[in-house]
Amino acid sequence: MTSNEPATAPAPYAVVTTTTDAEGKAHALAARAVDERLAACAQVYPVASVYRWEGAVERAQEWRIDLKTRGELVAALTARLEEWHDYDTPEVVAVPVVAGSTAYLDWVSAQTDSGTGS
Repeated sequence: MTSNEPATAPAPYAVVTTTTDAEGKAHALAARAVDERLAACAQVYPVASVYRWEGAVERAQEWRIDLKTRGELVAALTARLEEWHDYDTPEVVAVPVVAGSTAYLDWVSAQTDSGTGS
């Protein structure tokens, strides 16, 4: 198992989150993930981050991206985000979706299936 593979069977759907330091970069990451059908959609919004980096507590304005996807695509999406990202250690975390609108989740499935979608 690689570091990108979940330890257990994935949930049917997930929200994968990452951050970056510029709005344009956030929109570019979101668009690439949607274009490659690794995510059905993404939401981009500003956040204030506080974190420890290289021994110091840092504060930064960042842009958060929440990507909606199927659980089985989390490892592939994670790998691509790490490849595309310009941070040394990008945040990439996945949260399982435990419930949701059937119509919306069906739409997520359709948009992340390379053979279908509208």
